[in-house]
Amino acid sequence: MSENCIKCGYSNTSNQKFGLPLCDFCLYFAPDDKIRFDEYIKEKVNSADIETFRKNFHSRGLQQKKGMILKASRGRLMSRSPFGYKIEDGKLVPAENFREVENIFQEFLNTKISLNQLSQKYKFSVNGLKKILKNFTYLGKIKFNNQIHDGNHQPIISSTLFNHVQNKLEQLKIK
Repeated sequence: MSENCIKCGYSNTSNQKFGLPLCDFCLYFAPDDKIRFDEYIKEKVNSADIETFRKNFHSRGLQQKKGMILKASRGRLMSRSPFGYKIEDGKLVPAENFREVENIFQEFLNTKISLNQLSQKYKFSVNGLKKILKNFTYLGKIKFNNQIHDGNHQPIISSTLFNHVQNKLEQLKIK
């Protein structure tokens, strides 16, 4: 059932917060605290006054995501450079410490060292170490939006080593 937004009066609203109907736009800005939410609702706005913002509210995020997907599909990294890489002239290149990445993968695969011990040895948190061991960037790939694309950077490890490590992580039920 579709109702009008309690804050701005916009029709065809299907969201609710604290049992009150809100449009997507008003819901986005609504506080999570009940007292502040009640104050927020009392400040009425005219749906027509915010129509320009409403039109661009969804499209801006979608445009940004499309741009990021396009960048990833062209092999460009979406975030900061991972351990073992650096950015030179806007491109991802192996850093001076790139051999440590292969050492981490090899040591995890070929020894019975725990993630905790390995993370301490290389001065990472356990979660930081897991991110390294699961990072497709080291294969010369870019993962974004659950899609894997060929990167335009040099891989640091082989796909065989990466896949063996993924298998061991899975066998150990490490998420």
